[in-house]
Amino acid sequence: MIASATAVGTSADLALGASPASAQGGATPLPASSAGTAYTGDVIDGKRVVTALDVNDLEPGRKHLLYFRGVATPAGQHWHVSVTVARGARPGKRVILVSGVHGDEMSSVHAVQTVMNQLDPAAMSGTVMAVTDVSRPALESMQRRWPSSGRGIDLIDMNREWPGNENGLTAASRHAGLLFNRLLRPNADYAIDFHTGTTGFQVTAFNIGEMGVPAVREMLELYPVGQVYDNPVYTGVLHNALMEAGIPSFTPEIGAARVLDPEMIALFVEGTMNVLKHHGILAGPMGRTAKDVRVYIGNSAFPILATAGGLVEFLVKLNERVEVGQKVAIQRNSFGEVVAEYASGVAGEITGLRSDAMSEPGNPLAFILFNRPEPKEPAVYPE
Repeated sequence: MIASATAVGTSADLALGASPASAQGGATPLPASSAGTAYTGDVIDGKRVVTALDVNDLEPGRKHLLYFRGVATPAGQHWHVSVTVARGARPGKRVILVSGVHGDEMSSVHAVQTVMNQLDPAAMSGTVMAVTDVSRPALESMQRRWPSSGRGIDLIDMNREWPGNENGLTAASRHAGLLFNRLLRPNADYAIDFHTGTTGFQVTAFNIGEMGVPAVREMLELYPVGQVYDNPVYTGVLHNALMEAGIPSFTPEIGAARVLDPEMIALFVEGTMNVLKHHGILAGPMGRTAKDVRVYIGNSAFPILATAGGLVEFLVKLNERVEVGQKVAIQRNSFGEVVAEYASGVAGEITGLRSDAMSEPGNPLAFILFNRPEPKEPAVYPE
């Protein structure tokens, strides 16, 4: 889950900032890599290894399973990222599907895998490329952040590193730079970066994207999910780096971390298949879209932060409408005494609730999606 806010007392609102770029009518696309596909000569489990990829070099009408060689590990080997390319039999648009930027977000990985397993390249026009394990060292231990061993163990949020720097100060930054420059950007006309809530936090099914960018809005409206966070969030996240490069992009959020949520996954698979049909990659009728469900669109999120320690009892559910001053949670100490009560400071819809039953002061307990008439610059909030 990606968000930002400025804490004021127990609560704050997630600020809406100006887009770092518009993928239509303003952004100047960066030049794509002209190096083409570069094979290392290595083969891992029958899959060839590349250090750069141009999907146009791959045989049309079939799927290709590859490994992309990322940054070196502390042991001097390399983190290898799984790449699946469904190259259509006919020319067409190129869409990339990304997951695993955070290592604890399993439903996002499964959603991308499910879409790819449904594709028949012989019947396709264009190309769909999937990368399902971007932050390999984080995925190894199913944790959100990349563990960097430069000075002790630092935990780096890779979704604050994009577009990365191949000569950056951390392995995570260099890994992001390699992937962005040599794998993702050169092969994308459109991009979707899949996420879930973070560990300890449950979220609704929602999409993050800029409704003011026509190419993004068209894709967002093809998903049968109940909430849209109409906000570019902040610099450093992957979909903003892609937008900066002139590639219309957005981020789906698929429930809780560390688990598979089949019902939510199905909604995002259906929406993604709609996107591929919209861009002419697949034929066939559309599935359900935003027109078939009640969609709440907000441009900001209001976080409620714990002021005490203890067990948290919520009085609201995900997707529930709340009003200003409505009590949303109470907190009890070890004696069962109520030590804090929490109310909404805005009118909106519940988009996230802490799933860990206990909380210490400063932890986010809830997020409420709402509309701010005059958005401010975004700022960081404690995760």
